[in-house]
Order: sequence, then structure tokens, then C-alpha cells
Amino acid sequence: MGRPVTAAAPTAASSTRRHPDVPRLRLSGRSLLGLLGLLCVAVTVAAIAAGAFEVGTADVVRILADPFTGSAADVDPIARDVVLQIRLPRVLLGLVVGAGLGTAGALLQGMFGNPLAEPSIIGVSAGSAVGGVFAIALGATAAGIWVLPAAAFAGGLLTTLLVYAGARSGGRTETVTLVLTGIAVNAIAGALIGLAMFISDDAEIRSITFWSLGSVASASWRSLLVAGPLVLIGLLVAGRFARPLDLLGLGEGPAGHLGVDVGRLRLQLITVVAVLTAAGVAVSGIIAFVGLVVPHLVRLLAGPAHRTVLPASALGGAIVLTAGDMLARTIAAPAEIPLGVLTALLGAPVFLVLLRRTRRQQGGWA
Repeated sequence: MGRPVTAAAPTAASSTRRHPDVPRLRLSGRSLLGLLGLLCVAVTVAAIAAGAFEVGTADVVRILADPFTGSAADVDPIARDVVLQIRLPRVLLGLVVGAGLGTAGALLQGMFGNPLAEPSIIGVSAGSAVGGVFAIALGATAAGIWVLPAAAFAGGLLTTLLVYAGARSGGRTETVTLVLTGIAVNAIAGALIGLAMFISDDAEIRSITFWSLGSVASASWRSLLVAGPLVLIGLLVAGRFARPLDLLGLGEGPAGHLGVDVGRLRLQLITVVAVLTAAGVAVSGIIAFVGLVVPHLVRLLAGPAHRTVLPASALGGAIVLTAGDMLARTIAAPAEIPLGVLTALLGAPVFLVLLRRTRRQQGGWA
């Protein structure tokens, strides 16, 4: 009698069979996170230094280190004010919003098992925008700084639940169904935003128009206070879902046998995604495709394990959004290109490539 064959326990690495567009591991998770961390620091310093008023990189470092070293005593006071009051809040807000959008994209792609899932594509960002726009149009924002993010969260949560319900069929998510659901949700959201603009006065229309284009130009320490805590909480909670998402990548049946409450997990993920997306939309408007491109590139570099994908997507999103904002305010200086327009121009071709690839694979990762 031959030796009995024992099936190997499924692991996170075995989920690569469900991701045919992801190559073999090229970088270790630690190496990738280290490189992204260094790049994030470099981009942050460069973004603070860049602008119509030139501030040397050395002066930027001295100003930032001054509370600890007192090294900026002889720095131009105007340069100090530009860095601390204008550029530092803007760059920090870009880092926060980018980290939130990158992580939200990674969570959605893991939840749906689909590389095309992204807050702006499937309508989550638009739903958050609807909540925020109506808060502006109805004058509710005068009640406090937390009204706008609360309204955006409500809109984003409702939209995510609708997308989840509409895109699921027979226990799985079809790529075509997901994309079509996103198109429908975005169309409804666009109509509602148009309605809100119709009932608004001129000042509110200008605010809604600028806000809907996507930008961190209006960044301040106050807006950072609104978005920062929400994104930080979302990032900390998202890290707890790394292993459940790896198991979910094996399929709902195997994940359930391994102790994952799939229904509860999906509802928790929906809530976290809504928080991360709403926090970004509330302070920067709709910025598309960051949550699509960044997690996809991370998986290409380091594989599908979410213990690497989630923090790397946060770092990658922060880098991409901060670098994009620096480009948006310098490429056509003294004019400024709306950040949401720039990310759409750069991200849409990537979306088309992924759509073509997943169509060949007949349903994406699943």
C-alpha cells in the first residue's frame, strides 16, 4: 500500500494561482517597503522645495529639523513661512489622501478578487462626492468641520453597499458586471451632483466645481486635522485584514473552512473603504485611478500577499499623489492643473490595458 497523500494546507502564496497576471515574486516585502519609504521621504522633501517661490532642499531640511536642532535660525523668514504655512500642510495632506486611496484600492481589489476594483471606477468616490456636494449645497458645512466628511462617509458607504450588492452574482464578481455597475453608479452620482449645483448659488457652484475636479490646493492644517485621524484609523484597521484577504483569495468556500466569516469580513472591508475614501474626498474632491494603479504595480513587484500589498499600497499612493500634485502645480506654472484631471489622464490608459487583459482572462482574477 502506498503512502497516503496529505493535501498541503492552503497558504497566502498559493493564491497566486488566482492571479494569472501577477509574475513571480521579484522583491521581498521588506525590500519593497524600504525602497518605498526612502522614495516617500525624497518626494516629500522635493515637493516642499518645489514651487513658484524657490526654497533650497537644504533649507527645507533645516526648517523641518529646526524644532529638534535649532538649525534654521538664519533661514529667510519668508521661506520659513512658505514651507510651514503653505507647502507643508499641502504635502502632508497629499501624503494622507494618497495613502488612504492606495489602501482603499488594495482592499477593494482583494475583496472583489478583481484588479479593476477602485474607488473612482466603481463609484465609491462619486458617492462620497454626492454626500459632500449636498452638504455644501444645503449649507450644512457651517455647522462644523466634521459635517462634510460625515456626509461624504454616508454617501460612500451607501454607494459601496450598492456596488457590492449589484456586482455579486452566484457567489462571485464578474468583471463586466463590476464595471457596468460602476458606470451606472457614476452616472447617477453625476446627475445628483448636477441637481445639487442647480439648487446652489454662485459661490456654492464655484466651490462644488473646484472641489469635484480634485485638488489639494486648499490644504490647511484644519483640513489635515479632518482627514488625518480618519485615514490613520482606516490604515490601522486595514492592516488587520491582511491574512483574511489572503485566505479570501483562495475562494469563499476554502476561506470559510479556514475560519473566515466571509459575510462579516466583506461588511468590515466596505466600512473601512468608505472611511478611507470619504476622508480623501472630503478634503480633496474626486481623485481617480490612484487606487487602481498603485496596488496593481505593488502586486507586480512583490506578489499578492496582503501583509506587503496593504502597507506598500499606502506608501505608493502617498508617493504618487504627492508627486502628481508637485507636477500639477509646476508643469504649467504659474497656472495649476487640477490634480484629479492629471491623475485621470495618466490612469485611464492603465485602466484600459487592465480591462483588455482581464477580458482575455474571462473574468479577471476569479
